[in-house]
Amino acid sequence: MASTRSSPTLRTDARRNVDRIRVAAVQVFRERGLSVPLEEVAAAAQVSKATIFNRFGGRVGLIDAVLDDVVAAELRSVIDDARSVVEVRARICSYVGAIRDIQYRLPAVNDVLLKEFPDSEELMALCHVGGAFHDGLVAEGHAAGVLVRGFTPDDFQALTLDNALALKYGVRPSRSDYDRRTSFVLGGICRSA
Repeated sequence: MASTRSSPTLRTDARRNVDRIRVAAVQVFRERGLSVPLEEVAAAAQVSKATIFNRFGGRVGLIDAVLDDVVAAELRSVIDDARSVVEVRARICSYVGAIRDIQYRLPAVNDVLLKEFPDSEELMALCHVGGAFHDGLVAEGHAAGVLVRGFTPDDFQALTLDNALALKYGVRPSRSDYDRRTSFVLGGICRSA
């Protein structure tokens, strides 16, 4: 893969192209998702698609180069914020609400959750962190008697993936309907207080 670092060996115009591609990719991926045609990223950066391949090796290299700025930092923040909530029921509600919110706001999150680009090491590492957090959250929820009996980490993952598929390929609901459905999800997985 071509180097994406601005090194002394890159000409000034080449460094400028790398910077423009990175900025454009962050914007376009955040707005439209990681599956957006690379021609749109190239047009936003005012470079050719070939320049993206020359500088980043293609879509996966570009995703790896900008994933933190596109979604990874926000996803890690959602996990960190949930970890800071002391009471388990509140932690689960906070996390489910936050992850569903970010799925609605940032289409690229759904591409990450669906593992659309398994060759992206950065994306797969982010999925591993999220999966481990889901597993721990479900274990904590059962230990505290907060989650309904039989609810598993696989169920938690399926709810998140089902939502990602619905948002990516289905009819996008209004925000108020979406938030109302989030409360139904929480009401279904959590025991009555």
